[in-house]
Amino acid sequence: MNETKTEQLKGIVAGVNLDNGDDFAYSMEELKNLADACGIDVRGELTQNLPRVNTALYMGTGKVEELKGLAEYTEADVVIFDGELSPSQIRNLEKELECEVIDRTMLILDIFGRRAKTKEAQLQVEMARLQYMLPRLVGTYIALGRQGGGSGFKNRGAGETKLELDRRKIETKIAYLRKELSKISEQRTVQRKQRKKNNVPVAALVGYTNAGKSTIMNAMLQTYGGGGAEVLEKDMLFATLDTAVRNIELPDKKEFLLADTVGFVNKLPHHLVKAFRSTLEEAAEADVLVHVVDVSSPQYRTMIDITDKTLEDIGAKDMPVIYAYNKADQAGIDYPEAVGNSVYLSAKERAGLTELTEVVKSHLFKDYIRCDLLIPYDDGDIVAYFNEHASILNTSYEENGTKLTVECHRSDYEKYKPFILK
Repeated sequence: MNETKTEQLKGIVAGVNLDNGDDFAYSMEELKNLADACGIDVRGELTQNLPRVNTALYMGTGKVEELKGLAEYTEADVVIFDGELSPSQIRNLEKELECEVIDRTMLILDIFGRRAKTKEAQLQVEMARLQYMLPRLVGTYIALGRQGGGSGFKNRGAGETKLELDRRKIETKIAYLRKELSKISEQRTVQRKQRKKNNVPVAALVGYTNAGKSTIMNAMLQTYGGGGAEVLEKDMLFATLDTAVRNIELPDKKEFLLADTVGFVNKLPHHLVKAFRSTLEEAAEADVLVHVVDVSSPQYRTMIDITDKTLEDIGAKDMPVIYAYNKADQAGIDYPEAVGNSVYLSAKERAGLTELTEVVKSHLFKDYIRCDLLIPYDDGDIVAYFNEHASILNTSYEENGTKLTVECHRSDYEKYKPFILK
């Protein structure tokens, strides 16, 4: 689907409920939101309960007839299915419905394609799109057999040749993209190693798309500073596709890195998860995850489950997690409040940031030690170092030097052990 075409498209959403679960209604609702994010005007919806999908048409033949009637009545240009369709299902459905048929994966890939701004995000989306297209090339050349005169074998040969050429082209492009992405991934690994070497801990914001991760990131930057431009903050699905890492400098001289990651969504295509693996590794390599939840959504528990499952897919299953229940102002919940590892806040109103920061600190700065040091006056540079890199709780000037009560990192404690007062 190209940009100009989808601007004015009218569509219908369709889905098959396989297990009569509560999540199905939400999944259909989300599909409409995804279509809207793609510029499609959703004019109707049709669903069916089935024990398993129809291998040829995804839905039952009677329902497909009904769908055709609805498509004609609403003048739909496209029918969007909630599940992932096979190449033959797309082909059969387009033949029956006489209009374009796409599935949830194609829709998400289209949105990602529009939102990708950096080179890395563009490469990742393109790779996922090509991997998805590869097995679906067969359907693209269905019309080749009908072209020109002569025997069917001759025509099929022309189609097969074109198909093989295209397949090779796509495979070559995927190999190229994989190589380019691995270079970027290596750069990320080097950056992460450098951070570890510098002893700067990392907190990663994860969660459902549009839960408020970028709003929290910007609120932190405005409150504590630390350098780095603010990130894009928009009330729309997948506003953030690139991982932004910013330095947060707290008033007590402690600092940490905060990473904003791509949002998750129900049935996030596995090709995308694979393509975005290097970006998502920022979360897997963090010291603590801040799982941002839109607590004002009636489906927030489903969103938590989906995010947990995606985190498991990227190898971030057993990490320490802080739950940031955002948009508490819209949910009628008491805020700001911190209970254990759960914080209720409103990032938009900048209420609850202090509580969230304190909980993040309790995870990231466990290695900090409070101690007294006596530093000879000749070693004034050590006092200057602590003033810059530690939280000075008390300073007094003794006969033999400067006495400091500090809260410092374990590595500094070990390094300056000779000056520590027992």
